[in-house]
Amino acid sequence: MFLSAYRSCSRLLIGALLLVGLAACSTLGQRDPLRIAVAGIEPLPGQGLEMRFNVKLRVQNPNDTAIDYNGLALDMDINGQPLASGVSSQSGSVPRYGETVLTVPVTVSAFSAVRQFWGFAEHTPTKSVPYTIHGKLAGGLLGTVRFKDKGELTLPESTGAGTW
Repeated sequence: MFLSAYRSCSRLLIGALLLVGLAACSTLGQRDPLRIAVAGIEPLPGQGLEMRFNVKLRVQNPNDTAIDYNGLALDMDINGQPLASGVSSQSGSVPRYGETVLTVPVTVSAFSAVRQFWGFAEHTPTKSVPYTIHGKLAGGLLGTVRFKDKGELTLPESTGAGTW
């Protein structure tokens, strides 16, 4: 009899824990995506054949809760090809219904630069080039927020004085 009551209580407790867990999970992921824009690019000293830049990202949080982060990863593609990547161990918070500017050092390898050069040489030059940035703000076990942005870079007009 005691064993039967124990099983009933344990089943009731397990059921209650599952319901609480499902309720908690349903509140996760109901966030609007972050809005990301490249706010600036500054050159950094490189080594060997690589190029380095500080990419400044304007991060807007359209949600009613702040997003805390303790790391950042970023990848940039141009014309559908990888160009640069970088990581930063900075930490902070993007306030609720607020914005902040994050700086990420990125590296362009010599191979990526050559691949982009050949891609431009093979195709008819246009006035703009598509780009994609994607990455994540690391925030622990369940707090990581991924982001993605697409756009077009407008190339400067040639003055006719020479090319590349």
